[in-house]
Amino acid sequence: QVQLVESGGGLVQAGGSLRLSCAASGGTFSTYTMAWFRQAPGKQRELVASISWSGGDTYYTDSVKGRFTVSRDNVKSTVYLQMSSLQPEDTAVYYCAARSGYAYTNYALYPYWGQGTQVTVSS
Repeated sequence: QVQLVESGGGLVQAGGSLRLSCAASGGTFSTYTMAWFRQAPGKQRELVASISWSGGDTYYTDSVKGRFTVSRDNVKSTVYLQMSSLQPEDTAVYYCAARSGYAYTNYALYPYWGQGTQVTVSS
């Protein structure tokens, strides 16, 4: 069983930056595809970014390309999401998720989840 704990959320002004972290324990972190999802009030949970077990393959949803960067440290069992040029539409609860195998945009295919961290971007 994998436990995931996110940190790094907060309130930031538009144009600012935040770095989210997700620390994993209880599993073989280096074998999991890791993903960041977000869910805004009244909206469906969406995949923001994912990274393969080796870090060699990444995915970004169109709205964050060029602004967000996903990375991982398999020694520290931690995945990161560096967010820059934040906009009010990025406001959401951000969740870290893990699964074995390929990344998918469907959140239901991820068995392991963190508790979420709130990101609020003011205009």
